[in-house]
Amino acid sequence: MSVPPAEWTHGLVVFADATELWWLRLLKRGFRHCFVALACPSGWVVVDPLSHRTAIAHFPVSKEFDLAAWYRLHGLEVVAVKNIATHRRVAPFAMCSCVETVKRILGIHARSVLTPWQLYGHLNKTRKYRLTEGDM
Repeated sequence: MSVPPAEWTHGLVVFADATELWWLRLLKRGFRHCFVALACPSGWVVVDPLSHRTAIAHFPVSKEFDLAAWYRLHGLEVVAVKNIATHRRVAPFAMCSCVETVKRILGIHARSVLTPWQLYGHLNKTRKYRLTEGDM
């Protein structure tokens, strides 16, 4: 069975502070939850892994709409990422979480990345997944 090519070329990993779960308050402020928005030809697809379900929404906005700026305006931290060809190995076994969902969407197999703050650091440190002006 062949895998169709990915429809998205770049996206946004968004980090948030708001949480209704008491144990997430133990995490670093501003990095208690994360989700991903993927650019597609018709706008953006947002995948938000919550504790009780995964919310998926399509936002049909024009290419001129700056979703990253909109998220930042609302107090969220944003890292622009690109879709890269990942290895085809099975991802390591891990507990389902917002971080694990984002890592699997991006193809990150870093076992030590468990919290949103660690994911933010990994994206900024490796730069492999970071979107640059030349990638747009």
